[in-house]
Amino acid sequence: MALDAFLAALGPVEATTEPKLVKAKSRDWHFISPLLTKTLDGLVAEAVVTPKTAEEVRAVAAAAYAHDVALTPRGTGTANYGQSVPLHGGAMLDLSKLSGVIEVGSGFIRAYAGTRIADLEAAAAASGQELRFFPTTKKQATIGGFVTGGTGGVGSINYGVLRDHGNVRSARVVTVEETPREIELSGMETRIVQHSYGTLGIVTEVEMPLAPLRDWEECLVALPDYPSAVRLAVAIGKEPGLEKKLASAYEWPVGEWLKPFAPFVPEGQSIVIAMIEAASMPLFREMVAEAGGAIVAGGPEGQAPYGRPIWEFAFGHTTLQAQKTRPDITEIEGFFSAPDLAARILDVHGAIKASGPMRIEIRRWGGELVGSGSTFVTFTDETAVNAVVTAMRAMGLKVANPHASNVRGVGKKTIGPAEIAFKREVDPKGLLNPGRFEAEGSADTVIDRHLDTDGWLDRQPG
Repeated sequence: MALDAFLAALGPVEATTEPKLVKAKSRDWHFISPLLTKTLDGLVAEAVVTPKTAEEVRAVAAAAYAHDVALTPRGTGTANYGQSVPLHGGAMLDLSKLSGVIEVGSGFIRAYAGTRIADLEAAAAASGQELRFFPTTKKQATIGGFVTGGTGGVGSINYGVLRDHGNVRSARVVTVEETPREIELSGMETRIVQHSYGTLGIVTEVEMPLAPLRDWEECLVALPDYPSAVRLAVAIGKEPGLEKKLASAYEWPVGEWLKPFAPFVPEGQSIVIAMIEAASMPLFREMVAEAGGAIVAGGPEGQAPYGRPIWEFAFGHTTLQAQKTRPDITEIEGFFSAPDLAARILDVHGAIKASGPMRIEIRRWGGELVGSGSTFVTFTDETAVNAVVTAMRAMGLKVANPHASNVRGVGKKTIGPAEIAFKREVDPKGLLNPGRFEAEGSADTVIDRHLDTDGWLDRQPG
């Protein structure tokens, strides 16, 4: 069998076909989506290989090429879109042991792809620095998984998202060829592997920019209604004199659904969660008072009374936490952009609020202050979710699909001739995470449940 020959060719590289471990490594956090839970149910790899060095990664790539075995790269499996679930068997390429910080310098940190982001933060902090932004899965996620599967996160309200200029300094990529090569991508060249779900080469090293280390305060703010919450969140993003790292606005009863927050949130009130530099707190208190709100809980980062860092209630973690109370809810991802951002969000809110309470994350994208989010929809079937998609698109919004599991289906990556050419160069047999991004778009596996989304980016055919 091809798999047996592949495993035999690996030499000292750690590998296993033990069913329980293989099944565990074939899962990720796609259970957040009821649509993906149905679509990806029962899909597993046939083996797990765990290289610990770049040399071992090249050995795995050469063996896969020689024996036509599919490889699905994975970090620690914190992806929301199911991209770590193998669509066509083969081997899981577990990169979590290819880890360690390589270098910390003035304004940058370089590490192996399997290094946990929390370990990068610790190394950066020791030099008086911090990552510009990080995912809400920082404690578990790897830097390679973030770059190839993420978009932005905590800090994106200042620095934008991964694809913005300067937010990934470089990445090293191993090809899957007869004799695998290492390719060094610098600056904006790294866009080609960002958000690619491991389909455009095996990322082995990443270099990220750093910012000066700051003392962050967490703030849980209650406001009388959702328009007040949205206006405050947008004001936080716009205020140049305020040092901030996070601002998200959630409509009642989301503050009640997030159980650790519930004791602090008055009945019927919407909330804003924020991270503000300690020195900016006097200004922030003024802004909260002007908005008609009150800071009902908070404290230094990770030390607030709700028991976990406030960023573990933002972005994808909001849904994860809210589903503990309301397992029947889900969402989609609208992209809000306008000169008057708060008015834009509230216009859409007025049109779709009957479908459920709304959540909005404030971030920068291409230098512009934008919002992302939707209402939380009580899931019955695809029709209930698609009704919100249709309403948002009717109002001119772009909508990405968190219930898809391939690159084109989700719609957050630019796809054009350069991406197609790079795919053919680094993965000529199409062995990397097959079905999630093929050179010929018609060969992608259909796993988006046919929601009428169009993505956040203009994409060329391919």
